[in-house]
Amino acid sequence: MKYRILTVVGVLIFSFAFSSTSAINNSKDSKIPEVSTPIIEVERSFEEKVADLYESFSLKNTTMPQLPVFQKAITGYLKLDEAGKVSNPLLTVIDFNLSSTKKRMWILNMDTQEVIFNTFVAHGRNTGGEFARNFSNRQNSHQSSLGFYVTGETYYGKNGLSLFIDGMEKGFNSNARARYVVIHGADYAEPEFINRIGRLGRSYGCPAVPNKIAKELIHTIKGKSVVYIHKNDKNYLSKSKFVTTEA
Repeated sequence: MKYRILTVVGVLIFSFAFSSTSAINNSKDSKIPEVSTPIIEVERSFEEKVADLYESFSLKNTTMPQLPVFQKAITGYLKLDEAGKVSNPLLTVIDFNLSSTKKRMWILNMDTQEVIFNTFVAHGRNTGGEFARNFSNRQNSHQSSLGFYVTGETYYGKNGLSLFIDGMEKGFNSNARARYVVIHGADYAEPEFINRIGRLGRSYGCPAVPNKIAKELIHTIKGKSVVYIHKNDKNYLSKSKFVTTEA
């Protein structure tokens, strides 16, 4: 599973032909000397490789997260993959910059560059109304938590089939399991709720999804796939070790 992005993007190599001009005399026996054409490997930046991968996804799908969000998601995905945390090659991206009236969850298949799901997802009741604004890793905060998670096992609780997600970032989401911040289905995450209220309903911090697709979605991403919950939050972006390409 390591370095999955390299199998997707590939190493781009450019060939440059170097020509030289030699004097040609009028003799019948004169020949143009053969000139070899060396191949020079041009190292592409990480950003360029991610942009190529993003284009590959975009050509196959009608909807994608914005490129800057995608780049951060890929950065953390690769770090978790390299650390041996990933078994399921799916990447879930939740963009809490967007209104809860928008389909702000994408589940991406990193092997096929296909969007498996694009759907609604709720945030915590103390995180905000239509928009997610406040985040916490504390018990009983009823707020969402930002950052990278790895999906765990399923269980049946008061919300039916639910999926544990283990936070990978101390201080931001490391208490997710203890808080029972899980992925589950909810009626308040259905688009009909938006039609009635003007926004999605809210959870106790869980990224709740529409009931109609919850079981299929949960079974698809369970078993050590990556979930990234994004927000242009200065505190998170300045301190997270997963969203930067620096070692």
